[in-house]
Amino acid sequence: MNDLEFSYLSLDTPGNDALDAFARAHPDGSAYHLAAWRRAVADAYGYQGQALVARRDGQLLGFLPLSAVKRPLGRPRWISLPFCDLGGPLAESPQVSQALAARARMDIGGARASGLELRCSHEDALDEAALAGRKVRMLLSLPDSAAALMQSYPPKLRSQVRKAEKNGLTSEVAGGASAVAEFYDVYSRNMRRLGSPPHSRAWFDAIHRHYSAAGDMLIVIVRHDGKAVGAGWVLLCGDKAVIPWASTLADYNPLAPNMLLYWTIQSQLCERGVRQFDFGRSTYGEGTYKFKKQWGALPVALDWREWDGQGVALHAAPIAVPGAGGGIKSNLRPMIESAWQKLPLAVTNSLGPRLRRYITL
Repeated sequence: MNDLEFSYLSLDTPGNDALDAFARAHPDGSAYHLAAWRRAVADAYGYQGQALVARRDGQLLGFLPLSAVKRPLGRPRWISLPFCDLGGPLAESPQVSQALAARARMDIGGARASGLELRCSHEDALDEAALAGRKVRMLLSLPDSAAALMQSYPPKLRSQVRKAEKNGLTSEVAGGASAVAEFYDVYSRNMRRLGSPPHSRAWFDAIHRHYSAAGDMLIVIVRHDGKAVGAGWVLLCGDKAVIPWASTLADYNPLAPNMLLYWTIQSQLCERGVRQFDFGRSTYGEGTYKFKKQWGALPVALDWREWDGQGVALHAAPIAVPGAGGGIKSNLRPMIESAWQKLPLAVTNSLGPRLRRYITL
């Protein structure tokens, strides 16, 4: 790999379109690898993005997307990528991926960064014993039509989708600022119920602005008597899609809005030629994992690793994705969540984004 040529590409430098085309064509490319994600991070939270690019004789062989996340009174930390499950090198071969990661580690000190974090998927399939308690992505292969998708579901699942429709729920793919506003209302109320600080409305405006420009997103709204009671936001990359955010209003959960929401999303993706749907992060064996598994999704272990400012590995094995339990923070979490749930929505929507910018999950 000594013949590789490395360079850093900022978001305002020509060449990002070529990286996006590479990501869309790559079997492991994700919507998070697109420049739109780094642009949204920069616009909403001020963390500058760049990409470490590998070439040979001028030919693009791979790249590593990075955002410089800065905490108060600290040096920036390179993360690939913040606010999502997946980043890491995207390359034509494992050797180029390893070379990109090695070069980034070597450059940490010169850039005065405090460290490097790469968020990848595990390369090998793991058995149930190895997956126990781990964070996983849930991936579903989609057929070429919504009819074939419905037929692939077990009878109980099909009946749950029909039940949601019989309960008077409707769904639609929505667009524009009004869809963002409806989504954010459902999302922010659900985050308060969960006791968790929400992203800012500016974050979702930035996501909408950058992903909708190339048609790489869709918002699905579930309604009851015209009121938005569920919403999901999907990002696209070639024939792959991921759902970073999905929420429902708790008062309407007995009507099964989640079932109609996920059916509508998957059926829409089938008709749009998407062949892989990423349900997002779950803890193996727990509630959200079981919900995603019932649709036929299969687990792929997440593999997150980090290095200090000198490029020295901080862990001998993949780091435990935060939220897996244990420690003082986990003991305090129920108390913090309970206090957050009691705050007015206007307060959580104002205070939450100020905290959320430093929570890079």
